[in-house]
Amino acid sequence: MKPHRIRMAHALLAHYGLLQHMQVLKPVPARDWDLCRFHADDYVAFLRGITPETQQDQLRQLKRFNVGEDCPVFDGLYSFCQTYAGGSVGGAVKLNHGLCDVAINWAGGLHHAKKCEASGFCYVNDIVLAILELLKVHERVLYVDIDIHHGDGVEEAFYTTDRVMTVSFHKFGDYFPGTGDILDIGYGKGKYYSLNVPLDDGIDDESYQSLFKPIMGKVMEIFKPGAVVLQCGADSLSGDRLGCFNLSIKGHAECVKYMRSFNVPLLLLGGGGYTIRNVARCWCYETGVALGIELDDKIPHHEYYEYFGPDYTLHVARSNMENKNSRQLLEEIRSKLLDNLSKLQHAPSVPFQERPPDTELPEVDEDQEDADARWDPDSDMDVDEDQKPLPSRVKQEILESDFKYPEDMIEGIELARDMDTSFDAGSTSLKAPNMGPVPLPARAKMEQENSNRSSDQDTEMNSQGGLFP
Repeated sequence: MKPHRIRMAHALLAHYGLLQHMQVLKPVPARDWDLCRFHADDYVAFLRGITPETQQDQLRQLKRFNVGEDCPVFDGLYSFCQTYAGGSVGGAVKLNHGLCDVAINWAGGLHHAKKCEASGFCYVNDIVLAILELLKVHERVLYVDIDIHHGDGVEEAFYTTDRVMTVSFHKFGDYFPGTGDILDIGYGKGKYYSLNVPLDDGIDDESYQSLFKPIMGKVMEIFKPGAVVLQCGADSLSGDRLGCFNLSIKGHAECVKYMRSFNVPLLLLGGGGYTIRNVARCWCYETGVALGIELDDKIPHHEYYEYFGPDYTLHVARSNMENKNSRQLLEEIRSKLLDNLSKLQHAPSVPFQERPPDTELPEVDEDQEDADARWDPDSDMDVDEDQKPLPSRVKQEILESDFKYPEDMIEGIELARDMDTSFDAGSTSLKAPNMGPVPLPARAKMEQENSNRSSDQDTEMNSQGGLFP
């Protein structure tokens, strides 16, 4: 879980030439009051003040907030929490203003954290904070979790509401965190808005997709979310040090491809993953899937090249472990969950209520702040000079929408777009305008075409990209 695995993933993105198709933003750290939109004030104050030197004097607090065992205290803990939470909330802000179709924060996705308790190396629940931001604009938000562990923190946070549906595919049984039974379906207004898909060891691509696509297809049909948050924990891959599934990278990425196909604003987040070379492989490939770019299996030479031996390929072979998920078991799970979905009303409406103010989240565009920074030969993110960028570009095809903007809303929408344009031109801060809910503009459909267009022209098309810390 150290940031090193994110650095490896970012290096792969750079050397595959994917960054030129994206807008790369340095997340502004989330502030105390940003974190307190979900977490308790005293818990946030504790995270801000605890250090390795002072932890012996706060043993009672450590026990109270479940910090010290699988959630250790380390130097820079609070800064770490602020950074990954800021990336996820920043991605939600971008999606809310229609400034991108897909936002990515591979450092996020820490789904176990509770309101006033750390759990499973998750201190701050960036997913809940991002969903709360999305709810300012969207009536309904869908959360999907393909980490091998149950997304208990997110499910618990939205267990009693029908505005957020949570769907978690996970190992169930004698396995952390021990929650996520198929019978856990939500409560009150949230009844049937929590879906849990309990799986056994060794599930493969075919078995996984036999559940994922029918269930998620029905969810999208009935719930009709305005935005989707997909947690892509890579510990469900074959060969993970803590995991026990047998998914290939392509099988894992098929979930990203399927959710992307609905053309709904999408926030992609990281999560678990403990064989770090495979984590980097997976998230690099899934970034390519989000962009619609097919990557060469041969990994380009770069500073972490030796991690990927002996094959030095992007994809790795699955193991021959036994699949303990029988067809009968999978059919029973599918039938039960589809039956639960049939009991829901289509697209529940939301009554009028006071809307929280827009988040003012300044962000620094790494590309514009210093266009040569990531190519610096002294940086650990330097790119092989011999590596040529992919000869492809993003083509925008505008899909017509029946929605007509009211006159008094036009100015607000143009302000949001002008904000992003001026920001790309070299501004060092970005504040979201304080305006009411802005319907997303007609979304662009991505299509890959071979082209010899220069990298400068490629950069102009980066509105299809996303966030990467």
